[in-house]
Amino acid sequence: MLEDLFGLKGKVSLVTGAGRGLGREAALALAQAGSDVALVSRTLTDLESVAAKIEALGRRALVLQADLADFENVSTLVTRTVESLGRLDILVNNASVIARESIAGTTWANYDFQMNVNLKATFELSRAAVEPMKRQGGGKIINVTSLAAVLGTGNYSAYTISKAGVSLFTKSLAIELAREGHDIQANCIGPGMFATDMNNIANEIDPAFKQFVLSKIPMKRPAQPEEIKGLVVFLASKASSYVTGQDIYIDGGWLANGA
Repeated sequence: MLEDLFGLKGKVSLVTGAGRGLGREAALALAQAGSDVALVSRTLTDLESVAAKIEALGRRALVLQADLADFENVSTLVTRTVESLGRLDILVNNASVIARESIAGTTWANYDFQMNVNLKATFELSRAAVEPMKRQGGGKIINVTSLAAVLGTGNYSAYTISKAGVSLFTKSLAIELAREGHDIQANCIGPGMFATDMNNIANEIDPAFKQFVLSKIPMKRPAQPEEIKGLVVFLASKASSYVTGQDIYIDGGWLANGA
């Protein structure tokens, strides 16, 4: 039955950047599919709002306020999730930061900030999550990359480095876990232009860039945040049991259009 393939009843998920945008929609999708969810963000009020919606569905929600720039300590988020919710089956590394700077204008502070949040925290949370997943006999790791990982994008050099690192790290992790015989799949979701707060602010700053982006998308529109839900549930469920080490782009046909 489809419910057996896509249902997540009895599972526990951990989602970073869960207060807004794609992380919020991912967390709600997992809860709607049956999972309890640990929610991570810097902003407590955003987390509490999402937690209330999850609890209204009859699921448990654990609020974990944290700054992922402090990447050396993010492994405690996994520990706290397992202690409070009993296990960890699904990790969604969604949190991301971006700075629009020329290479000449890029400061080491902003470079390090993007690497710490986008890449190092993803690495450390994945490493921490693998151990409880091994003990349980399986799990799912879903990392959020970007079209910037495969397309050259001027004025976003540090961001593109971080996201390309996420993609290659996920492939390496998937191979390592599969060869060791663990039933843990690791994959990336690569969003294109979504109508999130972060992208909307960027488009307001540079309307010409928005029009440039839309000209590349055959569907001629940005995606709505909720359009990520189906792919998240697929990668979190039994339906993707033979899918690992993949970058799956949800971009309205941008990459297929030849960049």
